[in-house]
Amino acid sequence: MSLLQDLLTALDAIDTLPPEVDAAASGHLLDIVGVAAAAARSSAGAPWVRHAATVAADAGRSSMIGTGHRARPADAALVNGGLMHSLEYDDTHTGAIAHGSAVLAATALAVAEAEGRSGCATLRAYAVWYEVLIRLGLSAAGGFQARGFQLTSVGGALCAAGIAATLKGLDREGVAHAVGIALSQASGVFAFLSNGATVKSMHPGWAAHAGITAAELASAGLTGPDRPFDDTFGLFRVFAGDAEGAGRLAGHVADLGRRWHLPDVAYKFVPCCHYIHPFVEAARDLTAGRPGADGIAAIRLHVPEGAAPIVCAPWEAKCRASGHAARWSLPVVVAMQIVEGRVGLESFERTPEAAVFEVAARSTWRPLADSRFPERFDALLEIETVGGEVLTRRIDDVYGNASRPPSEDAVRGKFMDNLGDLADPEAAERLAHALRHLARLDDLGEVRTLLAGISAKEAQT
Repeated sequence: MSLLQDLLTALDAIDTLPPEVDAAASGHLLDIVGVAAAAARSSAGAPWVRHAATVAADAGRSSMIGTGHRARPADAALVNGGLMHSLEYDDTHTGAIAHGSAVLAATALAVAEAEGRSGCATLRAYAVWYEVLIRLGLSAAGGFQARGFQLTSVGGALCAAGIAATLKGLDREGVAHAVGIALSQASGVFAFLSNGATVKSMHPGWAAHAGITAAELASAGLTGPDRPFDDTFGLFRVFAGDAEGAGRLAGHVADLGRRWHLPDVAYKFVPCCHYIHPFVEAARDLTAGRPGADGIAAIRLHVPEGAAPIVCAPWEAKCRASGHAARWSLPVVVAMQIVEGRVGLESFERTPEAAVFEVAARSTWRPLADSRFPERFDALLEIETVGGEVLTRRIDDVYGNASRPPSEDAVRGKFMDNLGDLADPEAAERLAHALRHLARLDDLGEVRTLLAGISAKEAQT
């Protein structure tokens, strides 16, 4: 039996989700819908709102969050996945370096809504294939990224196909073909970093679109390779350059249904690259109640080597980044926290004040010698004052990760803030309740109705 067949056998044996997995899955669905809504009223999300208007269909069965429109499932998933990833505010499994919800929630919600599936079936499909995506990342830790690919998109396409085929009611052979077909659509490269291009937001949306299309094609009789993970030209060898990755995945498949990683997925509370978050926290801790930026002579950032190519290179350009591109700039985001006292959604909607760039220019970086990246996103920050005092703060893991989990109130508060003026408080509360208790719903009709009332002003013109 192939590795894919072993994986499907393990997934078939999972009848119900353990309570802690159910809670984690519904929590992340709540979070990602809020992130998409926030993106719909942002400059970064504006292209997706405009695209939603072009693909909207009167007969569309799947909602496009924050737009007031519906479309066919693949188109809706593309828009929703794009919105979910536009703000760098979506969840991450740090060990796998995977933004699972932006792909998998976009897929599950679009297909389940169109097919009339229950909330329980939706949640299960999302959760078990999120487990698969995490295992893909753990099997080649950092390997996809080192080769220039984003696991979220290349691995996400295959997992999205599994979700879509399952929720469309395909038999096991159909699911297998869908996953194999999706391999030929897998894509998503890091070239956007060279100029801060906004195409990165397309990665999970396109993966969701690819997965749904793969399921539709499998249903129509198209066939896919039967060894998408362990073929000579399979996922690991081609996208991670790793001949041993499939073997490691086989080990991770063996504990599917017994070892659950979804509760370890980290929430994000700063809308920028996750690698930067512990530095923002360190800067907040070191500068709270102290004199402003004028008292700072130098900033030394000790960065995990695996994170540095994304947030530190090229350093000169990173120190001048603004707008959306600043989301991947370690020196600018840390300077924002020091100068402006916070980093929020509004921080990336405008050009930072001159003092931010002045502080960023005083920054240097070096490798963090004893980092546990990517298992943990850690950081060491040193601030030297003009008086010669050196302030030091070490963050061993990012807030929101399993080692430092957020409270239910924090997750719900983020959701309500993200909805902002898109919905009145009562409607927002009803949507939050429906998403948090999705497994109790017979179908997604209530969610559809509530989403229809959430529309950004830009989407209404």
